[in-house]
Amino acid sequence: MKSEQFVNKILAEFWGSMLLVATVVGSGIMATNTSTDIGIQLLINTFATVFVLIILISILNPISGAHFNPAVTLVELMQKRISLGQSLLYVMMQLTGAIAGTALAHAMFAQEIFTTSSRVRSGSNLFLSEIVATAGLILVINLLVQQKRINLLPYLVSFWIGAGYLFTASTSFANPSVTIARSFTNSFSGIAPESVFMFISAQFVGAIAGFFIVKIIGGRRDNV
Repeated sequence: MKSEQFVNKILAEFWGSMLLVATVVGSGIMATNTSTDIGIQLLINTFATVFVLIILISILNPISGAHFNPAVTLVELMQKRISLGQSLLYVMMQLTGAIAGTALAHAMFAQEIFTTSSRVRSGSNLFLSEIVATAGLILVINLLVQQKRINLLPYLVSFWIGAGYLFTASTSFANPSVTIARSFTNSFSGIAPESVFMFISAQFVGAIAGFFIVKIIGGRRDNV
């Protein structure tokens, strides 16, 4: 791989992660600024996230694969689609991009650049929710890849995350770097630092579960 191509890949992961989190946090702030109804706030946050995911995956998937998510990168590494060195750089860029996204959202709304969230999210039901949300994400991505329907990735991945906002108790974080970044905002989309480890643990459990579910129901499709 040419060095220029590799730089483009990791920059795509940085910018994609940054814009994703800027949307999640920014739309959460906008939601609470415009409505006191928690249902409307959640819908604003959900639709903004779905729309931006469709855009980001559509334009950046041809460059980097549009992971924006260490759990996705881990599964790609497990399937030997990406090298260990590249995966580590991807994760580093995803995390720094995500944190930069929180800062960007705060700056756009004239808030303190970094704050600590006080929104505790705990309980076994949330742990289970994150397992389901992340496993489903891995399932959608990898079955579409196996079935060679990559053109559907921007839409079905985004729709899964959007659905997860509304049907899981955790509102479907499903992304370790996004989870960490959201601990730096004391807004609608925030998560208290003490809740981060539980969420990330569940996300990696879900990613591995999703990987094995794909192996079981997808099987080998090398000749498709």
